[in-house]
Amino acid sequence: MSNDLAAVVMAGGLGTRMKSATPKHLHPLLGRRMVDWVVRAARDAGVERIVVVASPESAGSFDGDGVEVAVQREPLGTGDAVRSAHDALAGMHGDVLVLNGDVPALTPELVHALVQTHRASAGAGAVLSFEPDDVRAYGRIVRDGEGRLARIVEAADASPAELELHEANSGIYVFRDEKLWPALDRLEPHNAQGELYVTDTLGLLIGGGDAVAVHTAPVAWEVEGINTRAELAFVAARLRDRINEAHMLAGVTIVDPATTWIDADVQIEADTTIQPFTVLRGATTVGTGAEVGPHVVAVGAAIGRDVSVGPFAYLRPGTVLGEGSKAGTFVELKKARIGARTKVPHLSYLGDAEIGEDTNIAAGNITANFPHEPGLPKGTTRIGRNVRTGVDNTFSAPVDIGDDAWIAPGSVITDDVPPGSFAGFAPRQQNKEGWVYEKHGKPDRDR
Repeated sequence: MSNDLAAVVMAGGLGTRMKSATPKHLHPLLGRRMVDWVVRAARDAGVERIVVVASPESAGSFDGDGVEVAVQREPLGTGDAVRSAHDALAGMHGDVLVLNGDVPALTPELVHALVQTHRASAGAGAVLSFEPDDVRAYGRIVRDGEGRLARIVEAADASPAELELHEANSGIYVFRDEKLWPALDRLEPHNAQGELYVTDTLGLLIGGGDAVAVHTAPVAWEVEGINTRAELAFVAARLRDRINEAHMLAGVTIVDPATTWIDADVQIEADTTIQPFTVLRGATTVGTGAEVGPHVVAVGAAIGRDVSVGPFAYLRPGTVLGEGSKAGTFVELKKARIGARTKVPHLSYLGDAEIGEDTNIAAGNITANFPHEPGLPKGTTRIGRNVRTGVDNTFSAPVDIGDDAWIAPGSVITDDVPPGSFAGFAPRQQNKEGWVYEKHGKPDRDR
């Protein structure tokens, strides 16, 4: 699309039915805020200028997002929200999309189709309609004899015949800008709160002899707004399915898509396998040949080619797993770089660590990276190439372990270990025979 198209995204509401201190449009959904999905749909449809209408409290939430922000000073309805974006779009000539920030399943293809219907009709605007399974209290679309919009009637004002109509108003529109702004200026409030509704602009345009087209969404749930956490979960599951299907069609094996949650910005190469109950979040990347899961959570981690992760592993932000490495059962990694072919098979925590290639980290290894003294930074543990640690090792950071070193079982490493050295050596075991019986006597069974 050309630069003669802009979008106004309404995201100023509080969303009281979410029962949350977080504004509705900022609730997270598969790695993005709800409103970010709408912005992305508009941008991917080719819209270059996007104005987000926010409340005074949430306006700062969009800094650095590549959008313009208009502030709706008071919550005076959708008409006032769109009117708040007028100054931001001053001098722009073309078409203006009006999008709701609580419709995260909206697709770029549908945005594009709505604009094309509008432009083909050569009218003043177009409304996006849909046909939900339960039309509930949605405003009904009433068409004229030529299939254009005759009016939108709210359920409370509809006649019995109009209530039988199943085509509903999504609240998403596109207008010619020279028709939109004058119509908004003519809006009048219909309640004691003084709220203005963008829907009323359609009636004003039609009443003035302008034509308004209707474009029907083929999939109803993609344009339904979210008002409750139950509706959020419903849409989240379908976005999950959409994301998983795209990965599978691109060559990724997802063993059980219904139990696999992958954020929108995760990148997975072909010929990888994602096992059930795996959650991949943030900017996680997965290389070809890797197998992840089951029961793995990865957040902002880089999983290299031919890597094995899990089961029951937790990869926290900053984790990098080199080619052919392994993070096994009950392993937690945080800001840890694991070299190629290095293995961390089980029951270990490595945080703020750099591990070289071809090293084996035995069971129960811990990097003690957090100092007791307040104000001191976390320490880094560096373990070189071809190192063999022992069972139940603790590395008291900062500490460096040289290449080819061995660490004895049960050791607490507090000092650097030179390359090729054997270090550690817990105290030798001592047996005090009969000590328990002497102190506490023998159990009754032995008397």
